[in-house]
Amino acid sequence: VQLQASGGGLVQAGGSLRLSCAGSGRTFSMYAMGWFRQAPGKEREFVAAITWSDSSTDYADSVKGRFTISRDNAKNTVHLQLSSLKPEDTAVYYCAAPGRPIYYSGRSIREYDYWGQGTQVTVSS
Repeated sequence: VQLQASGGGLVQAGGSLRLSCAGSGRTFSMYAMGWFRQAPGKEREFVAAITWSDSSTDYADSVKGRFTISRDNAKNTVHLQLSSLKPEDTAVYYCAAPGRPIYYSGRSIREYDYWGQGTQVTVSS
């Protein structure tokens, strides 16, 4: 599985962005997906995840109610809608997939084997 993240940019506080993660492979639709972020000087942290089947979702408390993860399996794409952005949301955002289809990695960064290259999100105050 190869992942390509896009959609980052510079936005003012309170604004919105939509990140996309395009995946390759015939079985992409069978992979659960996750989004993580890493701010300068900080560890990479979980943001959101979505299952492959019923698209159940999970969010970090810091983004719950502001971010929405979704998937379009027909287009092999997973999206992360960022709304009500805050300066503390500034980070490089990464999409990730586990090492095998169906398996749900949840919040554990160690359970993800495939990573996109990251896309920078900068929120100005």
